[in-house]
Amino acid sequence: MDAMFDICYLSADGNNPEPDDIPKTKDYVWVLGKKYSAIQDLDRIRRDITSILWCTYRKGFVSIGDEGLTSDKGWGCMLRCGQMVLGVALIRVHLSSDWVDPTYLKIVQRFEERKQAPYSIHQVALMGASEGKEVGQWFGPNTVAQKIGVQQCIVKNDRGDSSSTPDNVVVTDWMPLLLIVPLRLGLSEINPVYIDGLKICFQSPQSIGVIGGKPNQALYLIGCVGDEVIYLDPHTTQRSGFVENKMTDDQKEIDCSYHCKYASRIPILAMDPSVAVCFLCRTRSDFDDLCKTIQQQLMKEAQALFEICEKRPAHWGPNADIDLQNTGLFTEFEDIDRQFDDSDEEFEIL
Repeated sequence: MDAMFDICYLSADGNNPEPDDIPKTKDYVWVLGKKYSAIQDLDRIRRDITSILWCTYRKGFVSIGDEGLTSDKGWGCMLRCGQMVLGVALIRVHLSSDWVDPTYLKIVQRFEERKQAPYSIHQVALMGASEGKEVGQWFGPNTVAQKIGVQQCIVKNDRGDSSSTPDNVVVTDWMPLLLIVPLRLGLSEINPVYIDGLKICFQSPQSIGVIGGKPNQALYLIGCVGDEVIYLDPHTTQRSGFVENKMTDDQKEIDCSYHCKYASRIPILAMDPSVAVCFLCRTRSDFDDLCKTIQQQLMKEAQALFEICEKRPAHWGPNADIDLQNTGLFTEFEDIDRQFDDSDEEFEIL
């Protein structure tokens, strides 16, 4: 994987002051559920952060909506954070430790500013427009989560409880699960009672970050160190373009624009209280481990962020969103040639 980003990643040298992205501390650094030493693993932390798809404002793309918008500057930052969550999920499922260039490029192409790209700013913005959120309006974490598809309380029976499966039965209906839980952790600012619970979420191996930010400024929160959160900032306007097969200098430059050299930090208490915590369970074992973490750690906090239910609460009604029988299992990426279409057959989103 390291070779993928040689063109994008530059370490600080004598001519460039050391960036203040990761503090020199004895505290562990947590990024997307992985634990690092801030002193010994600094280069690895930066390379792993660089490998995350960084989605930012773009300009000069095909117009969106009735207003003919050709840039999402000023309104698309929360949508870009949602794109980054999806990007991490796709890379973690399809690539893992086996970084294959053609598959990587297909993932990037799904986020480009093409109308037919399923996770492009066009598609995500039109999802909101289809439900009354006009193109060009700012989205909050809860709104973005709703457009992706969410569940605010984990219901074990919706996914099937493996503890009730006979030992001689092989379970084959599991699909990787992207779980997004929108939360309000205070009124105008975060209540300190939630800090430890938020850290537990960042430290979970299933964590793929938090959609949140500062007041009126969306950020993709990818981890924590001490009482600070580490984030990628979408508030950089870059030109639109396509990676194609990454053969030309222009295509290589566009590829680099999807990777950020250094992350940034803010105090947890400086965050906006409206967030959406995100997890990816690739296997049933991942889901069971996440449930165990929530039950044994998160729900024992003075104020739990959310809870696990064995069955759906009666007032939720039937679960019409999940149909494992009609959902395809993971396969290689298929060629995509479609306009607005919010369906997805590669992982199940709750």
